[in-house]
Amino acid sequence: MKKLAYYLWSVAFITTGAFAQNQEEQKPQEGHANTNKFKQLYDEFSTPNMYRAASGAPGVAYYQQQADYKMDIVLDDKNAKLSGFETITYTNNSPDVLKYVWVQLEQNQRAKDSKSPLIEGSGVAPVQTPAQFTADYMQEPLERGFNILEVKDVNGKPLKHMINRTMMRVELPKAMKSGDKFSFSIKWWYNINNHVDEDGRSGYEYFPKDGNKAYVIAQFFPRMAVYSDVEGWQNSQFWGRDEFALPFGDYEVNITVPADHILDGTGKLVNRKEVYSKTMMQRYEQAKKSYDEPVIIVTQAEAEASEKSFSNETKTWKLHAENVRDFGFATSRKFIWDMMAVKIGSKDVMAVSMYPKEGNPLWEQWSTKAVASTLESYSRMTFDYPYHKAISVHAKSQGMEYPMICWNFGRPDEDGNYSDRTKYGMMGVIIHEVGHNFFPMIVNSDERQWTWMDEGLNTFVQYVAEQDFGKKYPSALSSQHKAFPSDRGPAHMIVPYMGGNQDYIAPIMTKGLNTYQFGNNAYGKPATALNILRETVMGHELFDYAFREYAQRWMFKHPTPEDFFRTMEDASAFDLDWFWRGWFYTTDWVDVGVKEVKKYYVSSGPNQYIKDYLKKQNRKVSDLRPLVYMVEEGSEEFKEEMKNGTPDENSTTLKEYIMDNFTPEEQKSIKAPKYFYNITFEKPGGLVMPIIVEYKYADGTSKKETYPAQIWRFNDNEVSKAIASDKEIVSITVDPNKETADIDTSNNSWPKEIKQSEFDQFKDKVKG
Repeated sequence: MKKLAYYLWSVAFITTGAFAQNQEEQKPQEGHANTNKFKQLYDEFSTPNMYRAASGAPGVAYYQQQADYKMDIVLDDKNAKLSGFETITYTNNSPDVLKYVWVQLEQNQRAKDSKSPLIEGSGVAPVQTPAQFTADYMQEPLERGFNILEVKDVNGKPLKHMINRTMMRVELPKAMKSGDKFSFSIKWWYNINNHVDEDGRSGYEYFPKDGNKAYVIAQFFPRMAVYSDVEGWQNSQFWGRDEFALPFGDYEVNITVPADHILDGTGKLVNRKEVYSKTMMQRYEQAKKSYDEPVIIVTQAEAEASEKSFSNETKTWKLHAENVRDFGFATSRKFIWDMMAVKIGSKDVMAVSMYPKEGNPLWEQWSTKAVASTLESYSRMTFDYPYHKAISVHAKSQGMEYPMICWNFGRPDEDGNYSDRTKYGMMGVIIHEVGHNFFPMIVNSDERQWTWMDEGLNTFVQYVAEQDFGKKYPSALSSQHKAFPSDRGPAHMIVPYMGGNQDYIAPIMTKGLNTYQFGNNAYGKPATALNILRETVMGHELFDYAFREYAQRWMFKHPTPEDFFRTMEDASAFDLDWFWRGWFYTTDWVDVGVKEVKKYYVSSGPNQYIKDYLKKQNRKVSDLRPLVYMVEEGSEEFKEEMKNGTPDENSTTLKEYIMDNFTPEEQKSIKAPKYFYNITFEKPGGLVMPIIVEYKYADGTSKKETYPAQIWRFNDNEVSKAIASDKEIVSITVDPNKETADIDTSNNSWPKEIKQSEFDQFKDKVKG
């Protein structure tokens, strides 16, 4: 094989020699910084340390604080008022000394003196609901927000505190050292908002026909802020959009409501026999063994009877939860209640739904089944769901999540009829909100800073879970759909956003409050990016392993974006810095196409390229080792050779080389390509992506090839590939299955497709 090595060296000598000569002719230029799209993310990432390892895992000194709560809550149903007394025990697991603690007061975002409305600069809205118009222009601000009655230590001594909008700083009588615990109490009340008319992530819906309210209650108590190695106190104000950063802890919560109410929430119900009737207990025991169909605990007839009772008596429901980051509950005398068991790993989990009669028949048919399927899908993609239940609560205008419980929209009309849009909207929001149990209720990212870490990751897994749900319950899909009609995840769905006006697009790595097109930025684009990463860049096996590793490393902990990025690379041996930079740190878009296709033939003699080279070097052909020469179809030298017949497809030089260097047996396996192509791909878009190409041949066959993204590492504008084929290529298509979110497909084909105008398409349709 020495002859082969020498032959290749000769070709390399000619090529690099010409390149070197080119370089010598250029004048020196100014230097520049490294702007290569494949540059590592060292400048963007923080330095690994003992708290967070370079692998993306928690470091050897990782810590997190703990906040435990004991609460007594009373609901005044007639006045829609909530009162509470809570004792917080805070544990300082950090190495730092703390002089004060920060408590979050999110209800103050709705207070009379709230600054939230003042930061909006949208001007007069051309269309508004009557409720919103009244609130904006005709009504004094309602009495909302926390009324803090007292803040005391365990001995009843008042603690100095200061309220700054949605944050309260509590001064400690003695600085907390590492390992110290401190307990203090807060007494408070507030007026509950009507979440249908006033908006909000929780509140009540009023039903004028029967005079009842259905409550979905959250952010209802002063909650500890996070203190971490990344930011210290996460005391960013709540303006209404960015959600929550919270520490884990244990909860003991006693909730007193009217005796005819049905209630459920975060945690285990520890006094079930006191608040359930005997019939409810029997049905509950049956539900624990039902894995296929929900068992109704409170029927529609029973709920309708309760609607008329308006009991003056009260009942206290006691809920205990361990290692949760928050607490929410729902209560109403209108609720129908059903449950079923779902097997997760080695244990049973209860899938639960609560809804008024206004939600039927849709909710009774599909809600609990959607909950059960979601738990199975997310557990497969991450870790086994660790809690004992997951609750879906019907709320007219809501889609919001808390540990073990969430509120979801989707309501039939008054006659019980509903469209596919209503049905799929309900199913999709249930899957999404139940999925939030995993991100961020367990994998506890900072939603106040990085919205995409919970919404984007969750929307990605939601897409997987929706397809699972459609397969498990085929009747959930209309006949015209082959898969669950997801509205986020597939690459082509993000194209209008990514190809839109750059003045109104922000990078994913932007604080949620400051992003344009919030849904596309925080939900759609990151979900699409991860779906492309899984389907096109990494493949299911590598992606799923790394994604599970991230989820399991950071369950019940506080990850950052870097922890996610690093873990995905660490567990897959895939260098993805180019991907994170392009998709998450920029607003670049994908546009890859076919710029040019040239066909070549093997020449019978030296081509013009080598003639020019020899002339510059003042050398002769005889000075070179035997070489194979190529000529481009249609070129002058091609035409010249054609005068004497077709260019020599079996060069004598090549034949001699093969005869000299390969055994007769080896010669049988050598290919004999008839066609040689130089294909130039262009990249008008800023994002580097793999080039996915489908080659179609004259015999009707086709071949799909994927060139890794690294093909762009030396030239960010265009690259060329040499293709040798025994079959003639008749067409080339880039991204044939629309996997990469390419915003302009007009350059994706060769020969270039001539697309009909919409008017011509219409005319053809009419003729048809």
